[in-house]
Amino acid sequence: MKQNIVKTRLKNNQPVLGVLANSTDPTIAELCGFSGLDFYMIDGEHSPVTTAHVQDIVRACEVSGITPLARVRSNDPKLILQFLDAGVMGIMMPGVRTAAEAEAFVKAVKYPPIGTRGFGIVRANEYLMGTMNQGEYVEFANEQLLVLPQIEDKEATENLDELLHVEGIDGFVIGPRDLAMSMGYHDGPGHDEVKRTIAGVVDRIRKAGLIAGTTAATGDQAKALIDRGVLFCLNTLSGLMKSAVSDFMKGR
Repeated sequence: MKQNIVKTRLKNNQPVLGVLANSTDPTIAELCGFSGLDFYMIDGEHSPVTTAHVQDIVRACEVSGITPLARVRSNDPKLILQFLDAGVMGIMMPGVRTAAEAEAFVKAVKYPPIGTRGFGIVRANEYLMGTMNQGEYVEFANEQLLVLPQIEDKEATENLDELLHVEGIDGFVIGPRDLAMSMGYHDGPGHDEVKRTIAGVVDRIRKAGLIAGTTAATGDQAKALIDRGVLFCLNTLSGLMKSAVSDFMKGR
């Protein structure tokens, strides 16, 4: 396992920008890396991506110098294990609502004594053929892996105080569209109440000394979020393509 450059930047209070991608094609990840993005988030929730695709996508990330992360579709320890064993360096977990769910998530990501992740001789630890022995790798992995529950449900905002005190969490990523849906706004997050809720959640996450993250559709939006202390910004692959194509088509 290599150093998690994204986690290092975040610890140093530096922003990171990346993409949430639903493609099964490793070439897309490779292109995102060479483009200069900080992280490539494999979307294992809203996509056809399976664990069979993850290993090659991670390899493409490593070749092009982008940090491989993943959103895993459910808080299933065995599924999380497969993503991590393939070399993913952090997990974003959707739908976390309670402290108990967050604690279970941390345990699935971390090795003992922090968690309960099972140990296998896999590519994440270089099949124990590298410079680290098992003990060194376990300690290193527990330090390097990013643990990012998503806040995308009204219940999660109501339980935020308890969530913020769960040991082992690095930060929280707010999902504006699902959060708006859970608040009764089925047409999107553009409502003042949703905006106020998100701003309040960001402030509380930052006051707890944790990383705040959310989506940004444009560079200007990302800059505005970073100015407010949101250090983890992500766009979708389709969103980036739409922006680039719209800009390009201005020349027609």
